[in-house]
Amino acid sequence: MYNTIVIGAGIAGAVVARELAEKGGRRVLVLEQRDHIGGNCYDKEDTYGVLIHEYGPHIFHTNDEGVFAYLSRFTEWYLYPEGHQVVANVNGSLIPIPFNLNTLHLVYEEEKAKELEDKLIAAYGEGSRVPIMELKQNEDPDIRQIAQYVYENVFLRYTMKQWGQTPEEISPEVTGRVPVLISYDNRYFQDQYQGVPLRGFAPMFEGLLDHENIEVQLGVKATERLSITSDAVLFDGEPFSGEVIFTGALDELFGCKYGRLPYRSLRFDFEHLDQADFQQGHSVVNYTVSEDFTRITEFQYLTGQKGCDGTTIVREYPFAYTGAEGEIPYYAILNAENEALYEQYRGLTAGLSDFYLLGRLAEYKYYNMDAMARKALDLAERIMEKER
Repeated sequence: MYNTIVIGAGIAGAVVARELAEKGGRRVLVLEQRDHIGGNCYDKEDTYGVLIHEYGPHIFHTNDEGVFAYLSRFTEWYLYPEGHQVVANVNGSLIPIPFNLNTLHLVYEEEKAKELEDKLIAAYGEGSRVPIMELKQNEDPDIRQIAQYVYENVFLRYTMKQWGQTPEEISPEVTGRVPVLISYDNRYFQDQYQGVPLRGFAPMFEGLLDHENIEVQLGVKATERLSITSDAVLFDGEPFSGEVIFTGALDELFGCKYGRLPYRSLRFDFEHLDQADFQQGHSVVNYTVSEDFTRITEFQYLTGQKGCDGTTIVREYPFAYTGAEGEIPYYAILNAENEALYEQYRGLTAGLSDFYLLGRLAEYKYYNMDAMARKALDLAERIMEKER
């Protein structure tokens, strides 16, 4: 009945399912363990009519014209005219992040700031992005002073809250994502396209999965229907000869037989206020030196929604994922030990020629949304090439 089974209806699963159904002519079954499609991008109106992102703020940003054009088939966009801008609350003062030359001039007196700006440009070049851990190694004491300010006031406590580790313990792949920016660009991302689907992520995913060759079943755990042997995939107890694209947590597919892969999870505390706005001045404010939460998001400014009756905010509290009911694994904790454990699990699928791992959980990696869509498109193309 089905040629292809896709596990998970997030961005990875939805894009690969659409491509294989539409271009490959396959009959695709999508199994999703939650009661909705869209994965962590899922959004909905709360009881007050405010469009919220149930799993924290998700912003689409890309320089990939192909991915932008592809997703634009299924949505119009609310693009941020000045890009997504985030500030950090540092002891009550709001400063732009990533730390940039505007931030520099807010933190230091003008003469000192200009001197430091010249040194940064001379050392790294205008427009460059410098990981904070690299900046700390500079031989110039003035540059190290900047690095120490950023490290202590923007990076250290926020990182420890987010990851439960010091920056020195975290993979450079993670720490490099929040650099010091040697420019006056206040945008959090430097991509050409930045925004959210005009009517929300959920309608975009509905469009992606709305195809006559796709069937979506919600509330179904992969382990209830799928089992893996050394050389075969069983679906409902019978051998399945088509492709299986798995986007879920790989350790949980195998019952965590080698131990659980470590992740960080998040708790979201939503609050609705009977006032026009929360008066934080930005859609997202990071709390880098104080509070137990990492950031506050105000949704009406994230989504561009007008005419809300009051405003809804959310505070984010990171914690260690345990696998308990209701917890969600968000961020892989990348280090040599954890990556070696992941490879043990990946090895259990090595003998399966038509079993594919795709996505943050399945690959134990971090992907931005556009990169994940691109990888899903490329995987679908490779699969279809095999029969040409």
